[in-house]
Amino acid sequence: MKTTSWTERKITCGLAAMAVAAGLAHGATQAERENEYWRLLTVPIPEGIVLEAGALQVFGKDRIAVSTRLGDIWFVDGAYGEPPTPGTVKFTRYAQGLHEVLGLTTRGDGWFYATQRGEITRMRDTNGDDRADVFETHADGWGITGDYHEYAFGSKFDRDGNIWLVLCLTGSFTSETEFRGWCLKATPDGKVVPTVSGIRSPGGIATNHLGDMFYTDNQGPWNGTCWLKHLKPGGFVGNPTGNKWYTLASNLGPRPADPTSNSRVTTEWKKMKEFVPPAVGFPYGKMGQSASGIANDGSRGKFGPFQNQLFVGDQTWSTVMRVCLEQVDGVYQGACLPFREGLASGSLSLEQAPDGSLFVGGSDRGWGARGGKPFALQRLVWTGKTPFEILEIHSQPKGFVLTFTEPVDPASAAPGAITAENFTYLYRADYGSPEVDKGKPTIRGTRLSADGRTLHLDMDLVEGHIHELKLPGIRGKAGQPLLHPSAWFTLNVIPSK
Repeated sequence: MKTTSWTERKITCGLAAMAVAAGLAHGATQAERENEYWRLLTVPIPEGIVLEAGALQVFGKDRIAVSTRLGDIWFVDGAYGEPPTPGTVKFTRYAQGLHEVLGLTTRGDGWFYATQRGEITRMRDTNGDDRADVFETHADGWGITGDYHEYAFGSKFDRDGNIWLVLCLTGSFTSETEFRGWCLKATPDGKVVPTVSGIRSPGGIATNHLGDMFYTDNQGPWNGTCWLKHLKPGGFVGNPTGNKWYTLASNLGPRPADPTSNSRVTTEWKKMKEFVPPAVGFPYGKMGQSASGIANDGSRGKFGPFQNQLFVGDQTWSTVMRVCLEQVDGVYQGACLPFREGLASGSLSLEQAPDGSLFVGGSDRGWGARGGKPFALQRLVWTGKTPFEILEIHSQPKGFVLTFTEPVDPASAAPGAITAENFTYLYRADYGSPEVDKGKPTIRGTRLSADGRTLHLDMDLVEGHIHELKLPGIRGKAGQPLLHPSAWFTLNVIPSK
């Protein structure tokens, strides 16, 4: 067996890295590089159908239901084609005349549940013609004024048969009618239960693999950036505007104290027992501008190596992001990373299919989106190839532990290959916030595991800050760079061990 010298191995890896870099220099876009691992397939939409996809629900062997901003629900057959074509895709309108459905779910008993602005409606087809002919109110109990921004996003059924919904503030700034700015829970018998306060402008709602409910909230008053937030029953998640409705929420006790404007999330959290700090921040202008739909990867490897992680859309940037979470002392925190760009419209609704693929419903919804199309229905399919990526990031008392999808070249894992910054946002009543309290911690040392897949970073951490990690110098075993060399970790609690 030939022994390769250290110098020879460095030359070989260097040549491989140069080859990769040369390939990137020859005009391949980031979306084209990502497409090598997750292909993006577009479902053709017949002329005359405005499919601004507010919610998705897959069922059966080859069917998906899509709700629209205009109040339709369409059955789409043939959407799993590779690629789907106009001749193999069939659209059937199941229902119409609804009010901006932003939640679809079913228990497989023939009933569809649609979260509209003013109620959760259940409907079914009794004669087998693929059109709903029975409509019933399942739950209401919140108010609407007719304001454009009064969205109501509904979840899938949780393990107890409840549907959770998050209600946007009136105009996304005020709360002019009951429970605007709240999370409510609709029980199996249709009773509405006030569950969490402090919401501003949600973009999506779903559970993680443990069954805990999360939603995305968008930059604005009391939100320095876009966030992924944990909906812990009885909690307050940051925006006090709708807290006047504690008078109607006797199950939750007294109204929490109002936070102090121009403070910091960590400072106010430590003063308020009800406050649940954001789990993950999506740095504004770095990761996106309008966080939206959420899907948990429960595919058991059918969608790649990211089992039990969350995928989150960004409507403005027409992207899908990736989130890995941890709990420390019962508090969620974690990292966000880029995953897939280049979608045709604003990524609004996400739904994982039984084959592991990920459907993305797109709409520019009046704000515009980088994708350029007014609406789209697309599907991400894993090709079976795994890129060199950061798989997970976890915090430790003195830094972070990064796991990779492939072994790291030890020669590239020196502290100089990684840079770190940290920052936070003003927690204030004004709209958004710049990055503040910035720091540049030194990477004091690195330690690579024997199998090359786990890298320990020795560095100082700051509670309440987002830690930006850039790894442009890290290389895989063949000298390849990371497909996405940046990550942002929101740290609420430094682990004690």
